[in-house]
Amino acid sequence: MEQFFSYIISFGASVMMPILFTIIGLCIGMRFGKALRSGLYVGVGFVGLGVVTALLTTNFNSPLSSISDFYHLQLKVFDMGWPAAAAVAYNTAVGALIIPICLGINFLMLITKTTRTVNIDLWNYWHYAFIGAVAYFVMGESLLWGYFAAIVCYMITLVCADLTADRFQKYYDLEGISIPQPFCQSFMPFAILINKVLEKIPGFNKLDVDAEGLKRKFGELGDPLVLGVIVGGLIALFGEAGHITDFGGYLKELQQADPTVTATDATMGIVKNVLALGVIMGAVMELIPRITKLFIDGLMPISEKTKELVSRKFDGKKVFIGMSPALVIGHPTTLVVSLFLIPTILALAVFLPGNQFLPLASLAGMFYLFPIVLPYTKGNVVRTFVIGLIALVFGLYFVTDMAPAFTQAAASVYAATGDKAAHIPDGFSGGALDFASSLFGWVIYKCTESLEYVGMALLSLVTIALLLFNRRQIIASEKNNK
Repeated sequence: MEQFFSYIISFGASVMMPILFTIIGLCIGMRFGKALRSGLYVGVGFVGLGVVTALLTTNFNSPLSSISDFYHLQLKVFDMGWPAAAAVAYNTAVGALIIPICLGINFLMLITKTTRTVNIDLWNYWHYAFIGAVAYFVMGESLLWGYFAAIVCYMITLVCADLTADRFQKYYDLEGISIPQPFCQSFMPFAILINKVLEKIPGFNKLDVDAEGLKRKFGELGDPLVLGVIVGGLIALFGEAGHITDFGGYLKELQQADPTVTATDATMGIVKNVLALGVIMGAVMELIPRITKLFIDGLMPISEKTKELVSRKFDGKKVFIGMSPALVIGHPTTLVVSLFLIPTILALAVFLPGNQFLPLASLAGMFYLFPIVLPYTKGNVVRTFVIGLIALVFGLYFVTDMAPAFTQAAASVYAATGDKAAHIPDGFSGGALDFASSLFGWVIYKCTESLEYVGMALLSLVTIALLLFNRRQIIASEKNNK
């Protein structure tokens, strides 16, 4: 079974999502052509996101490595990115059965009225499998602990998806949609608490700047495209700091490879690198909104048909369709705040005491921090930035703390499968911003690793309390709608 799922996951989202959503479309009564078209739109969307995120991560590698060398940084947790986390998630006994088990739990929660969400975001089930896999290895390869951690995370996420659905739908104008992705939902507590604190700060509570307002105030300089070029260029400039401060040594190095190189050639090489990264960063900011439209075009027909079918089966009762947050990561505020956060968190990662993690391969995952935050901040750039910054600072420490467990899990998977995505360079521990930096993942991990059965009891009580609370909310809503 593990081998089977390993093959399936190796196809990647761009192949599996068209297949899965075509099958889902046929099962809910869509015509084959329409179902296939919807699935292909989703697949093309994943291809587009893959290309764009690769632009971000691969082109940032060189300048960030140069910065690390120039400032003699000694951060020992290697950023594996989400492919490593997904490889660890699915290439274990927990990951092998996570999709059918979670679908069964989703059905039970629907009929017991403890959720309204039908979670068809199948690709992101790896998030639940990931925390399950970490618990599995940390607790001595225990399936009991692995499935317990994964199922608890799944149940809590579905409840949170319900609780945030109304705000999400109103803000993004996406009727009947919820986001059952635990990484996104784990930032909801930060959004609620920090936003309330910011509202009580005199002067600060008057700041109301959205992405469009930023553009109106600063003109073209406030456009995500232009901001992307500026920020990308500045990061590249810092990456060239070693060459600029020791220009003579840099020129000699180039001349050893090619004696014909002149000082002008070396200067223009630096200028080219700065401008190139600026344009690439601008391209990322411009392309993401265009790509997310593909997800909307592909998922909305399936969402509408699923909602119609489920509503009929559940006697017209309100049901949410759980979708990927990729639907909304192209929002202007998400782009602007992510753009400002990238250099900020990179700088902070260097100086934060006790932190051992420098985000690199995971930078593309930063966009997924905000889909649930924006409905609470109403797109306010300043508030969203503050919430994102605080959440990511905590996230860096979460990744650092989980690094030994992540490394153990990744090493076991690499030894068993040879999957290069799970290979950690010698002398480093492994980590990833994607989900390992989430509040949900870290709390579940600490409760299992440190508290063991006491932690299991606490997590069980919290989960049951949330289920009962959500059930009461659902029943009350149904009574009001009669």
